[in-house]
Amino acid sequence: MSIQQQATAVPLKVGVVGIGWAGQQHLKAYSTIDGVEIVAIAGMEAELLAQMTEEYGIPHAFARWEDMIELEGLDAISVAVPTFLHAPISIAALERGLHVLSEKPLARNGEEGLAMVEAARAAGRVLDIVFNHRRRGDVQKLKSIIDDGELGRPYYAKASWLRRKGIPTLGSWFTNPELAGGGPMADLGVHVLDYALHLLGEPKVLSVSASTYAELGPQGRGGDTNYIAGNASHKFEVEDFASAFIRLEGGVTLLVEAGWASYRDPADLMDFRVYGTDGGAELRAAQSNKVSESGLRVFTDKDGENADYQAEPLEDGNHQAVVDDFVAAVRGGETVWGRHDGSLALSRALVLDACYQSALEQREVVL
Repeated sequence: MSIQQQATAVPLKVGVVGIGWAGQQHLKAYSTIDGVEIVAIAGMEAELLAQMTEEYGIPHAFARWEDMIELEGLDAISVAVPTFLHAPISIAALERGLHVLSEKPLARNGEEGLAMVEAARAAGRVLDIVFNHRRRGDVQKLKSIIDDGELGRPYYAKASWLRRKGIPTLGSWFTNPELAGGGPMADLGVHVLDYALHLLGEPKVLSVSASTYAELGPQGRGGDTNYIAGNASHKFEVEDFASAFIRLEGGVTLLVEAGWASYRDPADLMDFRVYGTDGGAELRAAQSNKVSESGLRVFTDKDGENADYQAEPLEDGNHQAVVDDFVAAVRGGETVWGRHDGSLALSRALVLDACYQSALEQREVVL
C-alpha cells in the first residue's frame, strides 16, 4: 500500500465553524478531497446552517462551536469566523487534540497569536492559517521567476490592495477594533504583507514606519450605498487606509498599502512591483463588477537590448490549495506537525502590531 493509500485508508473527520463566505470555501474544498469526511458544522444562522448541512450531507450541526469540538471522533476543524473568535476557538480545539485551520489574520494581535502558537506546540497539533493569495497563479509564477534568479537580487518592492468603496459590511464588527483587531491593514494588509514577504524569500523584518487614516468611513462613505451611519451596529473606529514602509534584512525595503476606501479607480487593485539588480516585475490584478483583468510583466535586458515580456500565470490555487496543504500536513504525521505551528502567521501578526504602534506613536518601530 502506497503512502497516499495509507493516508486515505482511515477517513479524516473534519468540522467547520462559521458558515459565511469563508466557511463555505472550506466546505467546498474539503468535499473534493478523497478520504475526508465533513462530519460537523457550526453556525448561528439557522436557515443557512440547515442549507449547508443538507447540501454537503453533514451528520452533525451545532449552533455553538463549543458543542461541536466536543464531538467524538473529530480530527480537525476550520475556523471561519470573525477575528476576535480565532484565538478562543483555536486554543480550545487544540487543547482538545484537534488540528486547526483558521482564516486570517491569525488573531487580533500578536499576544493572542502567540497563545495560539503555544497551544499548537503544547498539543503537538497542526495550526495553519489561510493565506490563499500566495496561491494565486500569478503570484506562484512570479515566485518561480524570482527564485530562478531572473531578476537578480531584489532590493525594493511595493505591494498593495486598494478599493474605491470596499469597507466590508460598513458599521459591522469589521469596524470595531475590539472585534476585528484593525481595519484594512489587518483585513487586506495581512494578505499583502504575506505574499510580498513570500515573494521576497521571507527576509527578516527589521523596522516599520506606518500611517493610518480614517477619512471616509466615519462619514458613512466608502461602503455599501444603502449604509446609513446612524443605523450602524458599531461605530467606525478603525482606519480606512494604511501605508507602511518596512525595512528588511539585506538592505531590502517594502512599501505596503491597504485601503478599503479612497478616491481612486473604481476597480479593486492588488499589485506587487519589484526592482532587482538584473530585472524587475509588475503584477496587477484588478476587478470591477464582473470584469477582471490581471497581468504579470517582467522587465529585463538581453545582450543590452530590452527583453521585457508578459508572463503566463500558473493555475490558481486559492482556498482549495490551502485546504489541500492542511490536510496533507495532518496526514503527514508527527514528523510534519511541528513545522505547522502557526509561526509564520505569528510573524505577520507581530509586523501588523508594529504598524499600528508606529501609526499611533508617529515613529519608526524596531522589531
